[in-house]
Amino acid sequence: MGDEDLQSLVDELSERLQRSVAIDDVGLRLLAASRHFGDEDAVRVASVLNRGVRPEIADRVLGQGIAGWTRPGRVRIDVAGCRPRWCVPIRCDGLLLGYLWLIDDASAATEAQLASAEAAAGRAGIVLYRRLLLHERVKARHEAILRELVGSDPAGRLQAAADLRAEQVFAAEAGPFRVVAAQCVDEPGAAAGAHEVALEAAVEEGLRALPEQGRLMVAQRSRAWILLGPPATAAAELPDVLGGRIIARFTDLTRGAGRVVVGVGAPVDRLDRVPDSYRQALLAVRAALLVPGLGDLARSGELGPYELLLRLPAAELRAAARVPALVALERADAHGVLLSTLAAFLDHAGDVRRTAALLCVHRATLYHRLRRIEALTGCRLDRGDDRLTLHLGLKLRDLAGPERPDATPPG
Repeated sequence: MGDEDLQSLVDELSERLQRSVAIDDVGLRLLAASRHFGDEDAVRVASVLNRGVRPEIADRVLGQGIAGWTRPGRVRIDVAGCRPRWCVPIRCDGLLLGYLWLIDDASAATEAQLASAEAAAGRAGIVLYRRLLLHERVKARHEAILRELVGSDPAGRLQAAADLRAEQVFAAEAGPFRVVAAQCVDEPGAAAGAHEVALEAAVEEGLRALPEQGRLMVAQRSRAWILLGPPATAAAELPDVLGGRIIARFTDLTRGAGRVVVGVGAPVDRLDRVPDSYRQALLAVRAALLVPGLGDLARSGELGPYELLLRLPAAELRAAARVPALVALERADAHGVLLSTLAAFLDHAGDVRRTAALLCVHRATLYHRLRRIEALTGCRLDRGDDRLTLHLGLKLRDLAGPERPDATPPG
């Protein structure tokens, strides 16, 4: 049985039963649908048009426990104008592969009709199982190629680029190519790796909005990255759309109990330059994790000074954050008032009026604080080198976070 037999199976069953029939995958994304027999409702029509139902409807349906069913069951969806449905689980060797649906209209389904639907679901299970095996083999090969493409071996990178060209994964050999990376973080108190499955599901959900050709994915534990190429990179805003979908779906799946950040690398024109975009995307992920002001989606080229500072390894970054002048200032600044004043002053290029307005203090108060900062640090704020040292030091301390060596221990 080939992939096209799934549609033939649906059409055959619908004609026999004189009912609309549809098959979804386990995520309730439409795989095949018959013509309508006047029994359709708004949810079915939208599913056919959009190749799936809205996430909130999917959550309500899956929340009824259908993933554990082994026999047909009736599903009610609490949505205006939505009719009840018969859900027939599609399995092969016990593995859940999808669902076959019959709308339960005025003419209730008979035992014979449900038996026919079960038999069709069994045949569909064989089709979907074979499709799954093929998909997994291709996916595993592509993941291996992608790992070689960004690996440390130059010969391996060249061979990986040649393999991708030979398999015609992308619509064109020329770019642009771009990497989008994602990483999830477990919230305090959550079991280690609690959200890894949600991350992979969120990334796959985001990818379904893109053309089948032109994107490849690697997912491993708490990280995933995607290589986008033609035609998926035709729209410049696509990486942001993809990132937004990943974040939104991950939030839905974890009910806000985890966090995912997305980094977008710069576009490159050739496959052999993909490692550059890959490193940039990972650096943007690191920035999103460490710099709250950047948000959950960070883009290479828009990271400001962190673009350079984050190239330092974590251990070197923490060591560099131990700026003697700032260590001395922190020791004398129990409430952090002087440190926050210095940061605001330097972030506003030494503009006294704007800094005072931001801090809601009189200029005389600001001048007094600045003189204290100079006395405690031994630096002069009218000297460029001193200001640069202090400003970089503050940025490094932000990145080093609470683990920096000179941090005052709690309590």
